[in-house]
Amino acid sequence: MKNKISKASAALAIAVAAVFAAPAVANAYTPDPPAVAPIIAPGGTATVPFSGFAANEGVEFTLTGENASGATLAFVAFAVETKSVTKEANADGVASVDVTLPANASGSYTLAASGQESGATASTTIQVAATGSGAGGEGGGGVLQNTGFDGDALLGLWVGGGVLVLAGASIAVATSVRRARRA
Repeated sequence: MKNKISKASAALAIAVAAVFAAPAVANAYTPDPPAVAPIIAPGGTATVPFSGFAANEGVEFTLTGENASGATLAFVAFAVETKSVTKEANADGVASVDVTLPANASGSYTLAASGQESGATASTTIQVAATGSGAGGEGGGGVLQNTGFDGDALLGLWVGGGVLVLAGASIAVATSVRRARRA
């Protein structure tokens, strides 16, 4: 009899620990914020720098994406879906390129840089800024609304669910103990 009560108490303690530990463990990881990708409006230009190359080495830049044939890298135009241009890094190993997207740009583009002597590589994703006066954002400013997951809003659900699980476990333990006493 005493053994069954201690087993039931241990099961209840484990259930309580699981209910409150699982959300805490799930929310413990806080990732580093992602690197900010350059955002360029269609037809717009931005300078994108890369570092980590040898001093004064040639760095080949390659732009890949939808309608990339209409884009220019440092004012050099090519007629293919992937654009490439070679520029020289400065004395600190920093190389930059001016990226001009085509007027019909959409989606995202990948800009890769490769050192011709050191073999060092780097890349970034260029996002195309939303345009037009569609339904997205307030006033059609081209900004999409945040529709992502918000874990803080579910705190009440976690607490309420935990209370229900604890109540059910308590009822199960009490019923088990009552049956054991009658037997």
